[in-house]
Amino acid sequence: MSKKKPTLDDIFNDDEFGLLDSKAKTSTVKTEEDRLIDSFEEINIFIDKNDREPSTSSMSEYSLLAKLKNFRQDDAKKKIVKPFDRHNLLGYVEMEKQSLDDILNDDDLGLLDTDNDLSIFTFKHTPKQEDRKDADFVAQRTPLKERDFKPYEGMFQKVHKEIKEGKREIKPFKNIEKNLHIGNYYIMDGILLYLESANLEESEIELKSGNRIRLEGRTRTIFENGTYSNMLFRSLGKQIQKNGKLITNSNEYAENELFVNSGLVKEEDVQTGWIYVLKSKSKDPKISEIKDLYKIGFSSISVDDRIKNASKEATYLFSDVKKVATYSCYNRNADKLEGLLHRFFGSVCLDVEFTNSKGQRLNPREWFIVPFEVIEEAIRLILNGNIVNYTFDIESMSIKLK
Repeated sequence: MSKKKPTLDDIFNDDEFGLLDSKAKTSTVKTEEDRLIDSFEEINIFIDKNDREPSTSSMSEYSLLAKLKNFRQDDAKKKIVKPFDRHNLLGYVEMEKQSLDDILNDDDLGLLDTDNDLSIFTFKHTPKQEDRKDADFVAQRTPLKERDFKPYEGMFQKVHKEIKEGKREIKPFKNIEKNLHIGNYYIMDGILLYLESANLEESEIELKSGNRIRLEGRTRTIFENGTYSNMLFRSLGKQIQKNGKLITNSNEYAENELFVNSGLVKEEDVQTGWIYVLKSKSKDPKISEIKDLYKIGFSSISVDDRIKNASKEATYLFSDVKKVATYSCYNRNADKLEGLLHRFFGSVCLDVEFTNSKGQRLNPREWFIVPFEVIEEAIRLILNGNIVNYTFDIESMSIKLK
């Protein structure tokens, strides 16, 4: 006769040691931390759906905005909800660090009880320290002081307005080299950002497919939530590629300003001239010893044809010149850009007089004592429409926010 198989009830009733005599503790009462986390998650969900922070446009948004400001102003609350800050709304928050003793003593499962095996001190499957390259420091987002953030706040508000009015568009970000430019706006992790500047240098990297030259350097990136970062140029690009978008320049600007090497030139567009930057070959010490002396000019004919008689013209300081850069201009008069650049760098215009063969006194006003990279930066700011927010600082010889 076969032995009767035990039923499930038999198994549960055969609890000699009372292992099953326990009840799960449940509670419907939320702690203060739970309520804070739930409140912060409401803000996260709003940004997930709208790709922006809450504003004052409606009562519901105003309530979320008030909560967000409250979190940002309370260090204790920041530490509680920072682990849930997937949009980095709170910037850098210094968390309490556990000591080594705290970590070792918090070993409920006895994972560190290694009486017979101390091999945790022998790293078999990780690279040795000498084989590792020095790790680059992680760029944290740092809060800006309110007075420092004020100029940027107006810029971000203007961009939001232009997006709402259809003057700007949100587009996919696909290529770092083609899409990441100083002076442009982007969205990363749901937050609007402005790439203000970058200390870029070309570097050669070795790849299996062959060596390549690419740009790299630290950036100054301003975020709409009042923080800034100095993350690496390519790291920023990869983050935007992974979870972000690009913001196009305003349609109004594209329609009313120049297309200078902007990549927007179409077959039907008409080239109307060139902007050029020149360096003098003069042997006169009064000219040759001036560092960073450049001529910014406009020509409706090819630059080579325009400068072929440079040594005979006062505007070229009666000497031959070297082309440093040329910019093709489409659909509008290039002299508009030339005039704007002349006004922008007016404080460093060369003031020198020449007398021609006829005894006429000439005072050329198209030469400027300014580093070439600053001229390039000014042209970029004109192209993206942000030049109105900047001014040239003669003391530091750099472009700064007004």
